[in-house]
Amino acid sequence: MVMLKAENLSKTFHTPIKVDILKNISLKVGEQESIAIMGTSGAGKSTLLHILGTLEKPDSGSLTFLNRPKTDIAQLRNEEIGFVFQSFFLIDHLSVLQNVLMPARIARKPLGKNSDAFLRAQELLKKVGLYERRHQLTRTLSGGEKQRACIARALCNNPSIVFADEPTGNLDQETSKVVQDLLLETIKSEKKSLIVVTHDERFASCCDKVYHLKGGQLHQDQDAFFFLD
Repeated sequence: MVMLKAENLSKTFHTPIKVDILKNISLKVGEQESIAIMGTSGAGKSTLLHILGTLEKPDSGSLTFLNRPKTDIAQLRNEEIGFVFQSFFLIDHLSVLQNVLMPARIARKPLGKNSDAFLRAQELLKKVGLYERRHQLTRTLSGGEKQRACIARALCNNPSIVFADEPTGNLDQETSKVVQDLLLETIKSEKKSLIVVTHDERFASCCDKVYHLKGGQLHQDQDAFFFLD
């Protein structure tokens, strides 16, 4: 099953100079498939990810999710899409559990202690190893712990596809590996599709497909990566 289909996406930036950042990009993401997008800084990776995740609009081209038309972008985003960002975007004065529950709150789901959302949030925190810290304020967490909380938050509404934008970019090498493995393992166990923008070749090598964005165009990498731990 095709989870997401992008056809001929294009985007141009006009300031400070005109740049065709994306040129007629087409991409398909299958059920439970993981895709890595790589490229140099400024190549347009985050722009492409934000367009695929409906956070930005392309100048031209089309997106289809789950073979259904986009009639309500906000509803589609709440129901089918989860996000993990490099900068976390957690609310410091709320607890870890409250942050994880935020997508359910935005979707106006019941949040009582016996609600599906509350029970799922607790289960996700167990998966990412933060259950014992669920009542702590997020500002007390380390960078790696914050990103683990973000993974739980992204999965709170049980989305079909997760988008991750440089999810380990602010972490040291050792913590990055822990978060990378956790994200991939959690996505697999949750049976989700994943699109991740990363500069880390080890991370990319663990995905089903790797694409490089260069000159506004997307090229699939046909060569396997090999790394030693």
